[in-house]
Parts: sequence; C-alpha cells; structure tokens
Amino acid sequence: MYLADHAWPDLGAYFEEESLALVPVGSTEQHGPHLPESTDHRIAQALAREAADRTGYLCTPTVNVGVSPHHRQFHGTMWVDAPQFRDYMESLTRNLTYQGIDRVVYVNAHGGNVDHLREVGRRLHMDEVAYAVEWMWDESIPDLVDEVFEHNGPHGGPKETAMMMHIDRDIVHEDRLEAARDGGLIRTEEGSYRTHGARTFYDAADNTGNGVLGDQTDATPEKGERLFEAATDQLVKLCEWLDDQPFEDLMPEPHVRERERGPADFL
Repeated sequence: MYLADHAWPDLGAYFEEESLALVPVGSTEQHGPHLPESTDHRIAQALAREAADRTGYLCTPTVNVGVSPHHRQFHGTMWVDAPQFRDYMESLTRNLTYQGIDRVVYVNAHGGNVDHLREVGRRLHMDEVAYAVEWMWDESIPDLVDEVFEHNGPHGGPKETAMMMHIDRDIVHEDRLEAARDGGLIRTEEGSYRTHGARTFYDAADNTGNGVLGDQTDATPEKGERLFEAATDQLVKLCEWLDDQPFEDLMPEPHVRERERGPADFL
C-alpha cells in the first residue's frame, strides 16, 4: 500500500488496524560511469514497494537525498549534512507516530545513511515513541552476494549494477561496464584504506578514480532478480516479525535498580 497514491479518507482504515510503515531511504550520488545517480533510492523504493505490495503494509514516499559528502568530487552528487539528515528523519518518523504508526522499517540502500538511521532509531526508542530499525538490503543476504560475485565491491559494483539491471535496465549504461571496472578499483583490499591501523581516507575519490569498486562486468539482470527476490523475502519476514511483537516488548528495559526490586519492595 503506497501512502501517496491514496486520498486521506481512504487511509483511515489502515491506521485503525495497522501500526507499521516502511520508509525507503537512499541517496542521489555518483555511481560510476554506468549507473544513474538515482541508484540507491531506486533500489530502496523498489524493495519497499514490493514488500508493501506483498504484505499490505504501508509504504511512504522515498527519501531521495542522504548523507553523501564523501562522493562530492563527482558531478551531480547531492547530500545533506548528517545532523540535518538525522533531525529530518526523526521529525518524519514522529509525524508517522501522530498518525498511529509505532514501528518503522527504514528500507535503506545507502551505506552512508546507516549510522545516522540507527541514531534516529535510538532516539525514538529512548523516548519510547516508536521502534524504528534500519534495514540494508545487501546485509540481509550476505551469503548470496558472496556466492554470486567474485569481486563485489561496496559501491557501484556488480551487486548494485545487477539490481539496477533488474529494476530499470534502460537507464544502465551496459556499454560502459568494462570502463567502470577498468577505471575503478576491482579488489577493495588494494585500496588506500588504512595506514598503520588508521583510516586515512575520507572521500571515494581517494580510492577510486571513477567512483566505483568491484567488477561490474559480472552483473546480469538474472543475478539482479535473484538478489531482489531474496532481499524482498527477508524484508517481508522482518515486517511480519516486527508486526507480531507486542509494543511493550520492543521498548527499553527498565533500569537495573527497578528490575532488582521485588513485589515486596512496593508494599
């Protein structure tokens, strides 16, 4: 169920019966010479909408711009600073709680958002307002990703390329896959990631000339479909599990002093 496609009187029944929402979150940033800058938010949106269609849960509009300053050297990359992103996502989620939502899945497809979405979830959890969890599609199926690709690459690599071939093949520049591979960094262990134990890079441009990693020529639409179906299955199971939990069980444990008191302490 996609929220934005419905008139407000027709949404009342959902909020009376259900309390879960999926919020797709991505980015608008460079993904090499072969993929569009919409890659992350298109993947997040496709997965969230598919899971919503299969389960009947509510899917909100997509948050298209995330925390991406580490891609700023490449044309067209957009980003918001981390504090503003966190505040925006918290405000958006609190708006959903006003409508009756008390559990949220951030369907995320951008690594730069992970820590910040976790922080938003922690704030809401501490205030006992909602239970909001960050879900990253490739982290839900790590064994399959490793099985399918020899040189995966965490950004603009074959997993994202294959997913986009499945979701919207027309906007993938398949004639540039070799150029993406040859101009990027195939093996991430060869990158300039650490010096004497310190992380000595800040931007994607520090490690890859054209902005991507991995072997993009290993991607196919068929592999993308396998990833999409497997990740969607995991997302559906997460939503069903979350919906089954009593709200009080999702809230913080009491302070240890309170837990250590017995019934007699209150007599």
